[in-house]
Amino acid sequence: ALLPLAVPPAAAPPGGCPSACYCVATPEQVQCRYERLEEPPKELPVTVHNLSIAGSNLSILHPAAFAARPLPDLRLLRLRHDNIQSIEDMALQGLPALRTLDLSHNPLLGVAAGAFAGVPLLRTLQLNQALLAAPLEDQLALALRNLSLRRLELAGNGLRALPAALLPAGLEELDLRNNSLQRLTAAELRSLEAPGLRGLRLTLGANPLSCDCALRPFLAWLLLRLRPEGLACAANEGGEPGRLETASYVFFGIVLALIGIVFLMVLYLNRRGIKRWLHNLREACRDQMEGYHYRYEQDADPRRTSAIGTPGL
Repeated sequence: ALLPLAVPPAAAPPGGCPSACYCVATPEQVQCRYERLEEPPKELPVTVHNLSIAGSNLSILHPAAFAARPLPDLRLLRLRHDNIQSIEDMALQGLPALRTLDLSHNPLLGVAAGAFAGVPLLRTLQLNQALLAAPLEDQLALALRNLSLRRLELAGNGLRALPAALLPAGLEELDLRNNSLQRLTAAELRSLEAPGLRGLRLTLGANPLSCDCALRPFLAWLLLRLRPEGLACAANEGGEPGRLETASYVFFGIVLALIGIVFLMVLYLNRRGIKRWLHNLREACRDQMEGYHYRYEQDADPRRTSAIGTPGL
């Protein structure tokens, strides 16, 4: 009897796309969508720059999950909606050029301390709607401690407080939109004033800010910055949400300084006309004063006074 032979699926030719994925325009951009992969594809083009895997069931990112073939040029890795629950140590080993990692829309339950150890150039980390399954602030703080992140996205995670432990020095952008923040306390605002976070751009749109007296420290902090956009107060019982209105003395100062500079430039450009006008004004004043002086001398003449007093003579 002939025994059936298990024939493995054909591997992708060198430099081509895996059978479960497709390349967009060139092999430098590979997309694998809704193929129910349980592990990252093995045969990826060596020249790939952008890799997107969406709708799969990766579940656990094991050590060196992408190291089956070296990917020295991969800069952007998107792993959205892949049911990733755990990221183990050195899971991204073999991606030395990776700069942007998107793990949004995954039910993360655990992140190892060395999960991002293999990507020293990582600058952007997107974790939108990825922290809803479990509180991972402490785990992520350990995993991010040796990175030099510039942008961190934590939108849609139901956060009720500022994740101060996730703010590495040098962070430039923090996206906290669509969370459950009602206010920022004085201690949280002091953490934003750390020397390594002076230039941090904070996005807080679509948060139910409570406009009561407890919000005063946050409003005072906003007065030192440009006017925020997209911030609104949460609606009270039977009320409607209102916009968070603040004034910025810095903005007003800049406007007044610009007006002063324009005024000085106008004076400088019209200096000759102003000089001529001042000369004419001085001559007019001199003529007026001479007329007053002449009338004063006429009124003070005693002969004119006696002649007026004796009209019959």
